[in-house]
Amino acid sequence: MARFFNGKEIELLAPAGTFEIFEDVIRSRCDAVYFGGPVLNMRMMRKGYNLSHDEIREAIKIAHSLDKKVYVTVNNLFSEEDVEEARAYLLFLDEVRPDALIVQDMAVLELIRSMGLTVPVHASVMMNVHNLEMIHALRELGVTRCVTSREMDLQTAKLLGQESGMELEYFIHGDMCSVHGANCYFSSQVFGMSSNRGKCMKPCRWDYRIKKDGFIYPTEYPLAVKDMFMYEHLPELIESGITSFKIEGRMRDKEFMVMLVNSYGDALDRYIDDPVGFDRSVDTKLLFDNRKRDFSTAYAFGKPGLSNINRRYEGTGKFYSTGKVFSTPTAERELSEKRVEQLRERFAESQKTQQHKPELAVRVNNMEQANLALELGVDSLYLPGEVFQPDRPFTKQEIIDLGARKGQTKLYLGMPRMMTELHFAQYDHLLSGPRLPIDGLIVTNLGAIRRFKGMGYPMIGDANLNVYNHLSAALYSGLGLSQLTVSPEMTKDHFASFVSRCDLPLEVVVHGTPALMYMEHDLFENTEVMEPIGEEDNFYTRNDVLVLKTDKGENPVYRDQYGRNHLLFAKELCYLPVIEELKGLGVACFRIEAATYGLEELRRVITEYQTAINGTTTRESLVGALQPVYAGFTLGSLQFD
Repeated sequence: MARFFNGKEIELLAPAGTFEIFEDVIRSRCDAVYFGGPVLNMRMMRKGYNLSHDEIREAIKIAHSLDKKVYVTVNNLFSEEDVEEARAYLLFLDEVRPDALIVQDMAVLELIRSMGLTVPVHASVMMNVHNLEMIHALRELGVTRCVTSREMDLQTAKLLGQESGMELEYFIHGDMCSVHGANCYFSSQVFGMSSNRGKCMKPCRWDYRIKKDGFIYPTEYPLAVKDMFMYEHLPELIESGITSFKIEGRMRDKEFMVMLVNSYGDALDRYIDDPVGFDRSVDTKLLFDNRKRDFSTAYAFGKPGLSNINRRYEGTGKFYSTGKVFSTPTAERELSEKRVEQLRERFAESQKTQQHKPELAVRVNNMEQANLALELGVDSLYLPGEVFQPDRPFTKQEIIDLGARKGQTKLYLGMPRMMTELHFAQYDHLLSGPRLPIDGLIVTNLGAIRRFKGMGYPMIGDANLNVYNHLSAALYSGLGLSQLTVSPEMTKDHFASFVSRCDLPLEVVVHGTPALMYMEHDLFENTEVMEPIGEEDNFYTRNDVLVLKTDKGENPVYRDQYGRNHLLFAKELCYLPVIEELKGLGVACFRIEAATYGLEELRRVITEYQTAINGTTTRESLVGALQPVYAGFTLGSLQFD
């Protein structure tokens, strides 16, 4: 089965959670079906879902007999243990020949190359493909189709498709997320359940209140987005050049999925048959009456703002099957002496024989912090690509001034996490002129690596590359990175296994308040269009800082110069008590995320870490060396095994 419009193939891609559901969905009005196998995919939370090896084999046979396609999701991040399991699984998949694998972890690409496999590969939405350079880079690595980032509008998709010639896949219906793909670490830091490893506990669906400037705002579920609904906009999707129209719903029941797929399939066929006389709304009422959440077109036609927020039905974070909530508001775990001892024991098992004194890097937010870091002689100073307001981005002259005074400190220029074509043009111009007095770049996406590797600046991979195993680290090293930041989601055992096995110099964020969520969605809009319902000061931050409040704590949110929102830890990340063990693991660089600190607070933090790195303090004094600035200290994902 195939659909064509003006000679271009169009694919309606449907999900299936079980073999029973697959058998009916594949016979509905779709062109292809995607599902997960027994391991290594993003839907590992629900018992009885995903297909066995025998079911995968049979599903592919059935689909191909109907002239339809099958895509298998191998789309979570791999631990070191998963890498070994993946070898056997990929051999099986290469043998049974699905039409493609949908992948997130760069380790899959490395395994396919090293094992000589030929199964086609599609880049998952969790790769967060959002610019032309990323598409070019992925094609060079063997990828034949890219699922676009959730925040991509149709005009951008049209441009990228035309310029690259790559097949693009676009979500048209179902559950979406308020956070940029693979940039949500909330679940892993609070529950030890990684959203990038198929185990998200949906903290975005909690009932929060927003506070700012001493006022409380009536914002139920401010992170809970509506379901995507593009049924009435199939002509615009086709005109944009999208190849595959993807429906979300691997956890949905059979009757619902068949109804949904048949409605979209019927609409596509009617449009292809008679585009001028096409009726957009034939099944609109049917779909609306059977909705799981309210509907939105999300980012397809621009930033949706508060109109994208869902306040009813499953928007409140309930499991599809049972009606129970995924999770309830939960505080970040407090750093404890017992946990510190457990980490010390585990890390001691993986100590490297050759050890070097690690460097200390500090990422700042303004010139005052930068000047202090230089005064204290930190090894590396990071200037961010995204600066929290009310501070402004570092100017070219400020970079030059810092370069002239940096002494032995290395100066690195960062980039935005999400880089549009405009961002590339701006950085192209800045970096292609007279050489800046910087020692390297902090790169945040695969496209930036490809674009700037020929500029002559060493490149460090930032944390949001989500490097979770030595194979993906090796691939990035081969692309030109000189150092990589360890995934912020690693639990105790995963961290120890990876760091001890990876040969590339590694950096670890050891202190501060890193972002748990990075989003296009602007939470500040709630305070600008709604009337407050009460008054209350913030507990741990200035009143002019927006916070998301539950009965378990407050998470500060900062807006950068591009209007993007960064939701931070409520507590401070603090690895100071295990610095000696991290040194023993061979970590090359410790990073302090200093954007939210005052100068005196930052001075204390830098000084304590310098003392610990130099080994001029006792282990006992490390535990109580610092007093928390925020709601206490946490070990983040290292709190979990």
